[in-house]
Amino acid sequence: MPTEILMPALSPTMEEGTLAKWLVKEGDTVASGDLLAEIETDKATMEFEAVDEGTIGKILIPEGSEGVKVNSPIAVLLEDGESADDIDASGASGGEAAPAADAGDEAAPKGVSEAPATAKGSGKAEAATPAPAAPQGADGNRIFASPLARRIAADKGLDLAALTGSGPRGRIVKADVENAKPQAAETPAPQAKAESASAPAATAAAPTGPSADQVARMYEGRSYEEVKLDGMRKTIAARLTEAKQTVPHFYLRRDIQLDALLKFRGELNKQLEARGVKLSVNDFIIKACALALQAVPDANAVWAGDRVLKMQSSDVAVAVAIEGGLFTPVLQDSDTKSLSTLSTEMKDLAKRARDRKLAPHEYQGGSFAISNLGMFGIDNFDAIVNPPHAGILAVGAGVKKPVVGADGELAVATVMSVTMSVDHRVIDGALGAELLNAIKDNLENPMMMLA
Repeated sequence: MPTEILMPALSPTMEEGTLAKWLVKEGDTVASGDLLAEIETDKATMEFEAVDEGTIGKILIPEGSEGVKVNSPIAVLLEDGESADDIDASGASGGEAAPAADAGDEAAPKGVSEAPATAKGSGKAEAATPAPAAPQGADGNRIFASPLARRIAADKGLDLAALTGSGPRGRIVKADVENAKPQAAETPAPQAKAESASAPAATAAAPTGPSADQVARMYEGRSYEEVKLDGMRKTIAARLTEAKQTVPHFYLRRDIQLDALLKFRGELNKQLEARGVKLSVNDFIIKACALALQAVPDANAVWAGDRVLKMQSSDVAVAVAIEGGLFTPVLQDSDTKSLSTLSTEMKDLAKRARDRKLAPHEYQGGSFAISNLGMFGIDNFDAIVNPPHAGILAVGAGVKKPVVGADGELAVATVMSVTMSVDHRVIDGALGAELLNAIKDNLENPMMMLA
């Protein structure tokens, strides 16, 4: 029967996206792994692949459509021998999702297609073949499974009611069937409750200020340009409002002398010139934070609602400004990587962030973040913790200042002011001070970072 292709969830927090461009048209024949469309989230543009093979019978959502909800039908796929006339007859017309038989179950669409979305250049999925109609469980509720999964289950003699689905809405997909043992069909297990493919996006608390109409009336008669909020700006507004309202911030400040680091950096860059590597001060800051998190392991943690997760490796996120917002790509295992490797990776991530070509796993995660506005001439500032991170280091510019030396004599040094914003639920004051002192020691004694 006709199969609905659904809007994919490209990240755990995605609730809706923009169908930027169709790469197929009605009547086109597609195979598993063929690109169907380009989907824009608040962070990136991703390519959307087909899993099932067939013919595009109907495009339900035109390209350029914004606010397309995750798991809503966007097109209809026809199997061999089916025609567009079969779409309305089957109920796969792009309208409502077919409800489950039990009123307590979550509604799920007929003939769902779990076509995944992948970043450009990713691998292809396995081809699908026509399959028997969807079966029902012992309680009369429909068991949702992909056509390919139903076919493989029939060939292997497996009872789909005994399997737990890992696809959208708890749907059984190919991997679930292939990994099932033959005897699983003999002892049916209770069907797992379907779960939504996407977690709810972070939302801001109810607004307490004036409404949009009230604000507009305040400026009636004045000239202004109304700028529509895109998905990224909406997400930034919601997440940071929530973070500032719900995360108990406190702030620790230190001045760091950079003269030894600047001299050491200059010497290293001369030696690395032949390799085309040029280290930035920010590369040293990333390394310093990564090693400090290892030296103070209790601070290398994230808030997980009802528990704290202590991380083993130092995954450091770095804020990258782009037009209309920012990304925080994550440099995983920063503590084990050389400065030159960190520098190369950071340049690549920053470039792809500005082109909005990062995959979700490249900007999600991490336990600590860095926001550096020193290159813009900012002396110091306070950054907002990005949950679930436990802290963020706000870095200002290195400025020549008078300092008092250990011998009491007045001298001139290059001083960088930093402020560490900390989530008090994860890190207490003394622990935060220990972490910031470790960062300072690493930056003021840069050769230690290579030991």
